[in-house]
Amino acid sequence: MGPKVRMEMHMNNREKLLNSLRQHLSDASRPLHGFVLLQGGQEQTRYDTDHLDLFRQESYFAYLFGVVHPGFYAAIDVATGDSILFAPRLPSDYAVWLGEIKPLSYFKEHYMVTTACFSDEIASVLHQHYQGAGKPLLFLLHGLNTDSNNFSEPAQFQGIDMFDKDLMTLHPILTECRVIKSELEIALIQYANDISSEAHVEVMRKTKVGMKEYQLESIFLHHTYMYGGCRHCSYTCICATGDNSAVLHYGHAAAPNDKTLEDGDMALFDMGAEYHFYGSDITCSFPVNGKFTSDQSLIYSAVLDAHNAVISAMKPGINWVDMHILAEKVILESLKRGHIILGDVDDMMAARLGAVFMPHGLGHFLGLDTHDPGGYLKDLERRKEPGLKALRTIRDLQEGMVITVEPGCYFIDALLLPAMNSPETSKFLNRETINKFKGFGGVRIESDVLVTATGCYNMTKCPRDIREIEAVMAGAPWPDKISTHVGNGLQI
Repeated sequence: MGPKVRMEMHMNNREKLLNSLRQHLSDASRPLHGFVLLQGGQEQTRYDTDHLDLFRQESYFAYLFGVVHPGFYAAIDVATGDSILFAPRLPSDYAVWLGEIKPLSYFKEHYMVTTACFSDEIASVLHQHYQGAGKPLLFLLHGLNTDSNNFSEPAQFQGIDMFDKDLMTLHPILTECRVIKSELEIALIQYANDISSEAHVEVMRKTKVGMKEYQLESIFLHHTYMYGGCRHCSYTCICATGDNSAVLHYGHAAAPNDKTLEDGDMALFDMGAEYHFYGSDITCSFPVNGKFTSDQSLIYSAVLDAHNAVISAMKPGINWVDMHILAEKVILESLKRGHIILGDVDDMMAARLGAVFMPHGLGHFLGLDTHDPGGYLKDLERRKEPGLKALRTIRDLQEGMVITVEPGCYFIDALLLPAMNSPETSKFLNRETINKFKGFGGVRIESDVLVTATGCYNMTKCPRDIREIEAVMAGAPWPDKISTHVGNGLQI
């Protein structure tokens, strides 16, 4: 059973937004009135059927209000700070099929808002609350998600034509609020990390040659739900073994974690649980038979050294691009020592050879979404070089950011073959040795890291050293059990 969640967190988030929005309006010599208005998520059916997919709240709405129910709207009065929840007016037979119809007083008290009304009353309620002259102004959420290239949709409701609308102001301010985590948010992310780390250890212990990848996925899902109360995963589980571990986003419907584990394969398991909207994102790589070969040790150690070098260097003011470049360089130096590549590492860096072995970015913000927004401020442009163009942020680190550190090294034919035929990169590649790694797949090590005032803190508690992994897979105990946290009555 998971810890109790304190709704004060969402009250604090609303206060943070109000302070930032009021400061922005004051700086622009604009009046401090109007309403922030958000529309929560709606339940979705499977195509044309009546099968309802399990609902999960839209993340901006969850950040400000913590509402788990579908069909809600919410407003914040910029002048007074009052918060208003608008609940759907449910039909009487809802009580027969879906349970008790909660009174408005329940939503007011449970979600700690100033008042609660019905969603068919939005226009009249907001007009009654409005203190200014002319039409009330609505600050609506509309902006680009730089990970998906999708736009958030502004709220729509009957009577919206009776209001003035501002579609530009809210999104960047609210997004920036989400970038820096509060102590209560950090506690939730830590809890998700604790139970997910423990589930990864359980998967390691139970991995055996001859199993199916999806059986290991099911162990993770069961553990985080059964013992952690995590009904949702942060993302689709990636349970890749053998050559599948070179497929960066393996596990989708066309590649459904269904390979049989074979002796000598590496496993790459990227799985993270979500608790009260806040997620984790953890990757462990290990040999399915529990013992590293010399080749597996070479690649794994290259990635682990990069992972550890980045975490050692992280602190406020450090630029994320520099961390990506550091990870690339450490991996290339290791591959050179293993005679997989030849030549001067600085020349390799200039030729962007690192992107052949690590085509993805080093990491991303984490919070209510696996790829949390805010990676690119308005004046920041995405890099165009291979590897660097995949970075989900290029910002300087700040205290309170939570970001994944996930270097990897993969043997991907779709990248290695063109590199071998390119005059810029072929001179660095030892074809004979690289051919030995055909079908090897890849290694990724991913931890969730909090930037602190003087450095950083690794929130992920998985075995990482080769000695630790082999011992755990042979049955040795692993510390930092989630039961100690839950047993101590952690309240978030």
